Amino acid sequence: MPRNSASPGTTRRGILFGGAAVSATVLLSACTSNEPSKPDTPATGNQPVADDKPGKKVTIGFAGPQADHGWLNAINVNARERAKKYSDVTLDITEGSNDTAAQIGQIQTLINKKVDVLVILPTDGKALTSIGLQAMKAGIPVVNLDRVFASQQAYRCWIGGDNYGMGLNAGRFIGEQLKGKANAKVVELAGVDSLELTKLRSQGFDDALKNYPNITKVARQAADFTVESGQAKMAQLLQAQPKFDALWNHDDDQGVGALRAIAQAGRKDFLMVGGAGAKSAMDAIKADNGVLKATVLYPPTMSASAIDLARALGQGKGVGGMSELEIPASITLYSAVVTKENVDQYMPQAFT
Repeated sequence: MPRNSASPGTTRRGILFGGAAVSATVLLSACTSNEPSKPDTPATGNQPVADDKPGKKVTIGFAGPQADHGWLNAINVNARERAKKYSDVTLDITEGSNDTAAQIGQIQTLINKKVDVLVILPTDGKALTSIGLQAMKAGIPVVNLDRVFASQQAYRCWIGGDNYGMGLNAGRFIGEQLKGKANAKVVELAGVDSLELTKLRSQGFDDALKNYPNITKVARQAADFTVESGQAKMAQLLQAQPKFDALWNHDDDQGVGALRAIAQAGRKDFLMVGGAGAKSAMDAIKADNGVLKATVLYPPTMSASAIDLARALGQGKGVGGMSELEIPASITLYSAVVTKENVDQYMPQAFT
């Protein structure tokens, strides 16, 4: 999966925002710079908040990478569908590109059009930091989506997933399933090892397993977030490890290939936990007739929430729920574990 986000590491209280559980300060009054506003009076709870009623018209520029993966396609779909909800929002969305220079050019065009707010999911956060800075200096607030820029000055608000939390919750789920089993063994099918997100997912998983002394991770194999690599690397794991009790697979797209390899090997002697929240994974979990028993979410609904944020910024409003006046600097989505007990609840958020 071509994602390389690294969420800012701050602690926040959980709220419900944009249809997804998030860890954040509630969005309140808008600001087009990183400097907090200075109200003349303390917050009273009566400050204007964004709602579904039409308000000031806002043009939101949206720039993301090429949708060459199920999750990335869902990002675009969620952004478009959310924008359609508001009669006061015009969404100017770029074609998307995995070429850094091309994406910078697309964002430059949006800046030249003088859109009211920018939502940017950069192909490479570090490489696109300069264009985020340019937009902010031009007075266009930036909502940085998932892959974080190298400087906080390049965005007004960051919203994204929790890669460490994915691994942590996957490890906890597996740990609870195996806590009564002596000398339990687990294996890990990771993503692209050069990406920070893969390192974070593995670190979270390893940290969770430290709480279960009866469990040992006996093998780890990196794949490429593709169906083909998932099948090939899983076949290697199965050949090298004739007996284990659980598998943590970082990504549901590569999990399609992993499940093919498992079926070809005729293996049914372990449980599998996936990652991201693909519909194919949720369907398998609901059917409950194979090894896949859970998936840990990395919600593409974050782009819908980013549209909500951008609209609130453009209208000078916020989202009610807490007394602070300022929209937060960062919002980290929660990596919920989807099982057969709660799969129906999360199915509407699944992506294809």
